[in-house]
Amino acid sequence: MRWYGIRGKRNGSIRCNTRKRTLQAFGRGEFYFMNTEQVYRDLSGLVRDENCIVRDALMKNYTTFRIGGPADLLIQPSSEEELIRIAAYLRQKDISAVVLGNGSNVLVKDGGIRGVVIKIGKNMGNIRTEGEEITAEAGALLSAAALAAADGGLTGMEFAAGIPGSVGGAVFMNAGAYGGEMSQIIVSCRALMPDGALREFSKEELKLGYRTSVFSQNGGIVTSCRIKLQAGDRETIYGYMRELAGRRTEKQPLNLPSAGSTFKRPEGYFAGKLIQDSGCRGLRVGGARISQKHAGFVVNETDASAEDVIRLIRLVQMRVRDCFGVDLEPEVRIIGEN
Repeated sequence: MRWYGIRGKRNGSIRCNTRKRTLQAFGRGEFYFMNTEQVYRDLSGLVRDENCIVRDALMKNYTTFRIGGPADLLIQPSSEEELIRIAAYLRQKDISAVVLGNGSNVLVKDGGIRGVVIKIGKNMGNIRTEGEEITAEAGALLSAAALAAADGGLTGMEFAAGIPGSVGGAVFMNAGAYGGEMSQIIVSCRALMPDGALREFSKEELKLGYRTSVFSQNGGIVTSCRIKLQAGDRETIYGYMRELAGRRTEKQPLNLPSAGSTFKRPEGYFAGKLIQDSGCRGLRVGGARISQKHAGFVVNETDASAEDVIRLIRLVQMRVRDCFGVDLEPEVRIIGEN
């Protein structure tokens, strides 16, 4: 049994005759134990379908890297209202929560995640087109929103057709590819804040930069996004999307699990070229490998562990620093415990 609401110390001063896991409560530096079954029952009363709650959810099944240990509980809200109730409960009980979209830019450590994972997925995936605007819930796939735009004869979102993330994740990190990014098309977005308030953010308030947004600092959970596009020719739009898809297939290791580009682009350089020129293409640690096809990708070649990936990332960083004096910063988010 795992206890919640009981403060403890790292040295195990609170004893229990069953397995205990410590949780850190919202950055306060305090530790407590969670009764998973009680929390499961409580959360079941807050959602329409209790099947959206999973105990000991293996995170490898919820990330594109296909890596990651178990989360104590994973819940998939079906609406903004359910998300509000879930977040209020977790806040009241001081239960740690991690928000996950499509799991396409994240590496979960082998020990998994203590507390609750809130997965904003297809249950919150509605997409609506009105004139030249698209409103998409955070759980919608970004590629699905791009296809909806193309189907409506709207141009400006073609770059997003091959990005495997969710709309919420795309806003969170200002996702982009092939010269396009979310900052070019966002009008506003709606988010649930840590204090429980729903807030509308204008494009300017989002502070969108290279793979970052205001949500990296303020802890808000994106619930929906408004996108402004332009009228275009449907065949031309689909033609450009096919062209970009061809480029991805030719240059990226789409046949193997990965989190996409592993490193951010250093100013004045390309991460993949630095990695290749430092002799790291094909470099392997355990089941993780630098892709032979594109050195900017770490791929899960043969049942890699998170520790394999982390060790490989550090080795690449060291070699690139030694060769070129450039510090590579990971683009992939690393979460969970060892």
